[in-house]
Amino acid sequence: MFRLSPNGSFAHMVKVKAYSGNEREGRVIVAGKIKNYFAGGNTARGFYSLYDSNLQGLERLFILKGGPGTGKSSLMKAIGSEWVDKGYDLEFLHCSSDNASIDGIIIPALKVGIVDGTAPHVIEPKAPGAIEEYVNLGVAWDSEALSEEKEKILQLNQEISQKFETAYSKLADALKIHDIWEKIYIENMDFRKADQLTNKFLQTFFGNMNLNKQSDIRHRFLGAATPVGAVDFVPNLTEGIPKRYFIKGRAGSGKSTMLKKIAAEAEKRGFDLEVYHCGFDPHSLDMLIIRELGLAIFDSTSPHEYFPDRDGDEIIDMYEIIVTPGTDEIFAEQIHEISQQYKAKMQEAISYLAQAKAQRAELEKIYINTMDFELVDRLKNEIRAEISRMSEQTPK
Repeated sequence: MFRLSPNGSFAHMVKVKAYSGNEREGRVIVAGKIKNYFAGGNTARGFYSLYDSNLQGLERLFILKGGPGTGKSSLMKAIGSEWVDKGYDLEFLHCSSDNASIDGIIIPALKVGIVDGTAPHVIEPKAPGAIEEYVNLGVAWDSEALSEEKEKILQLNQEISQKFETAYSKLADALKIHDIWEKIYIENMDFRKADQLTNKFLQTFFGNMNLNKQSDIRHRFLGAATPVGAVDFVPNLTEGIPKRYFIKGRAGSGKSTMLKKIAAEAEKRGFDLEVYHCGFDPHSLDMLIIRELGLAIFDSTSPHEYFPDRDGDEIIDMYEIIVTPGTDEIFAEQIHEISQQYKAKMQEAISYLAQAKAQRAELEKIYINTMDFELVDRLKNEIRAEISRMSEQTPK
């Protein structure tokens, strides 16, 4: 376990990458890797989008339009799987409101992406036609059949919207309770020790290193509040990273503040950076990944609690290092009451997200029954063909 000491040190960091492959046509085809994350989330501040950060730098972006059940997620999964099999690394942008769906894929090597451009993650094009292209899956539905279901569609849309608004309200209530929880530990924190710990990380991570380039910074969510509860992709995102720091602590014990200072230093020194925001409060940070240094440092407390399971993993206990000993015991009764209130609000929020998903499933059935999926397949093939042309012009 990491402890603050004048001569403490971290393990040496080496950058590695794992691959898997299969043999095809007499030669080894190396399968690409899929990086999974959320770029949008159901948060205490409403639906919060970080899509722009992850779509920057793309030279081609297909924006899918169409109602629920028109095959957007299936289309993206199919094309994504094909390019992974061809050996390309991909990014899957998962849907926080439907655990079985994705909202986008990115093929970084080709600088191409496909995203669901319907509400609430509306994508504003920067160069329509030149970079972004709208693909309207609505051309495959039977408008006459849908018009017969107009009242039901309007009713479901209104009910779904109300469920989301109620869920966001419950999350906002939970954040207010969480602020009270944090205050207990903030008032019992040794800020001098917190600064010493942060400075030790800065020196250990960066030393005198400065890269002669501008940082490439991507903002994402560590996890998300979904209809089945909190979901994260920490094991996937940190796969192959030699050094992982598991930050333990309590609410308000300085975890996010420390991560923000490390992120600022990484940017100043020119390191590329993946910044993972809290899926509950997007103004807080939960994880940083600096792949050029082969390290990840993240808030490893509930609901994304993990423990070391391989060489190079290390725990940093913020409570032990910087919080007044005995704080948990002194405020035990108050902390228990706050904790129960917080969990109750979170459970209420999740229940409303689940209700919204169930109603959305009803809406999807209506649209599915009116769709000509052969036409959707033709649109998918047109996208596939254009991406193939791009791959022929781009060295892998």
